[in-house]
Order: sequence, then structure tokens, then C-alpha cells
Amino acid sequence: MTPPSRYLGRMGLFLLVVAVVIGLLAPALVSAFMSNPALNGVIVGAMAIGVLHVFRTVTMLRVETAWIENFRQDSLSPSSVETPRLLAPMATMMGEHKGQISLSTMAMKTLLDGIAARLDESREISRYLIGLLVFLGLLGTFWGLLDTVKSISGVVAGLQVAGGDLNSAFADLKAGLEAPMKGMGTAFSSSLFGLAGSLVLGFLELQAGQAQNRFYNDLEEWLSSLTRLGTGGIGGEGDQSIPAYIQALLEQTADGLESLQRTLARGEENRIDFNRKILELTDRIGALTDQMSTEQRLMLKLAESQSELGPILAKLSEAAINNDGDRESRAHLRNIESYLARIHDEASNGRAETVQEIRSEIRLLARTIAAIAEEPER
Repeated sequence: MTPPSRYLGRMGLFLLVVAVVIGLLAPALVSAFMSNPALNGVIVGAMAIGVLHVFRTVTMLRVETAWIENFRQDSLSPSSVETPRLLAPMATMMGEHKGQISLSTMAMKTLLDGIAARLDESREISRYLIGLLVFLGLLGTFWGLLDTVKSISGVVAGLQVAGGDLNSAFADLKAGLEAPMKGMGTAFSSSLFGLAGSLVLGFLELQAGQAQNRFYNDLEEWLSSLTRLGTGGIGGEGDQSIPAYIQALLEQTADGLESLQRTLARGEENRIDFNRKILELTDRIGALTDQMSTEQRLMLKLAESQSELGPILAKLSEAAINNDGDRESRAHLRNIESYLARIHDEASNGRAETVQEIRSEIRLLARTIAAIAEEPER
């Protein structure tokens, strides 16, 4: 917010220049003022009242600016900040809300219209005083002209030159012209003070208007940063205003819809991720199934090989029984027995390792399914 000190400085500098000019023209101005002290005193008094009022109007903006700055810094307290007068409705409305404030376009427009009306109202007195000074100057002008016309008519009516005494007639004329000259002094002095006062007050009122316009523009920019544009069309730009509770309900509904949209978007992302993990799990299960099928085929081949060795072992046993003294047959039997024992051990170890791998794969599968089931809930 721009402080009004800059405009107060301009106004003070202008009054200083006016005071210097008055000091330089003091003798002539005093003589003109004494032509009609009553009327000229009224004009000077109206000008002084107008100057004080304009300075008061600009000085009041300091309180409004200080309140806005403290509100923006969240440091408002009843004892530290004076209550504003121009922003009294906005201070009452915003004082009831703490934290982040969001205004609708309708609320911002209502606030700005009310503040603009108050600013114009504060300048009405100064505008009236400017017109009053011009009016008093014209009133003194017509008053002096009226006195001049009456005095001239009296002088003309009393002028007599029939006796032939021209010196006496000229003296009477000279004495009679004093009243018309006094009336002319009243006319011109009142016009002088009235127009000069309106000039001084007009410049001060111009500076006050600029200060208020600058304050209004800064306030509008600040409120625009707090305003959220509406997305609906229910009375958004119409002539009829929406009740406050309906406005609040619509804003709450809009916030709920936005939150629902974000939730649905997150749910869609989770669903896509879940489907991807299901596909990965399906691939792993397929690979595990292929591995188990391969191991099953190996086990079947091993069982078939053992069944084929049965008849051979039976024949060898018979041959060994029939030929007890054959050492070679016995050696072959011992080799075959050791070979069968080794095959039996390898088959047992293979089955244990296969079962252990199947258990590990099943544990991994169970953990993956549990993790996938927990992710959509989060």
C-alpha cells in the first residue's frame, strides 16, 4: 500500500508557495480585503475550512493503510491498530475470519463499490466549498456593481451646473464618485478572493483525489489477489445477487468436486499399477508352473529308469544264486548295488531341493499377493 505522505508533502509545498505569494502582495491584499471585510472574511474563512477538511481527508488514509498492512502481516490487535472508518465494513467482515481468506467476485465488487461510495462522500464537502467560493466571489461582484450603479445614479441626479460654478460642480462630482469606487472595490476584491480561494482549494482537492484513487487502486489489487473466480454460471454475472449461504454452499460443493476428482485420479493410477503388478504376478506364476512341470517330468523319468532296472537286478540276483562261486558276478552285483544306492541318494536330495524351491516360490507368491492387496487401500 502506498502511504499518503507523498501527497501531503505536495499539498504542504503548495501552501508554502501560496504563503510566500501572499507575503509579497500583503499590502495590496490588505487594502483589497478592507474594501468589504465582512464578505471577504466569509470567503477567507470558507477557504480555511476547505483546506483543513482536505488535509483531514488525506490524513485519514494513513489509518486505513496502516490497518491493511497490519492485516496482511497477521499482526492485528485491538490496542495496536486504530479501527478504520472508510474500511469499517471490510474490517468487520474480515475480522470474523482467521487464516487464509478467499473472496468471490461478487463479494469483492460489493466491497469496492462501498469503499468507492465512501471515498466520494468524503470529497463532497471540499467540492461544495470550491463552488461556494466561486459563488461568494460572484455574489460580491454583483453586490459591488449594484452599489456602484446606485451611487452613480445618485451622483448624476445631484449634479447641477446651472449656476455656472464649475469648480463646485467638479468637487461635488469628485465627492460623489467615492461611493461608486467603493462598490467597484467590493466587486473586484470579492471576485479576487473567491477565485483565488477556489484555485487553492481546487489544487488541494486534486491532490486528495489522487491520494484516494491511489489508495483505491492498491486496495483493488490486494483484494484481487484474494479473489477466486467462479466456474459456474448460476447468477455469476446477472443482476440478481445470490444469498450468502447459497454462495458458501456452492463454493463448498466446488471444493468437494475438486477433491473427488483428485481422489478418482489417484484411484485410477492405483488401479493401473495394480493391473500391472497382477500381470507380473501372472508371468511369475506361469514361470513357476513351467518349472514345476519340468521337475515333474524329471521325477517321472527317474521313476521309469528305476522300474527298468528292477528286472535286470532280478536276473542278476538269480544268476548270482546259481553261480555262488562266480566272483565276477558278485563284483558286478556290488557295483550295481553301490550305483543304485548313489541313485537313491541323489533322487532323495533332488526331491528335497525341489520341495524347498517350491516352498520358497510359494512364500514369495504369498508376499507379493499380500503387498498388492494392501496398496489400493492406501
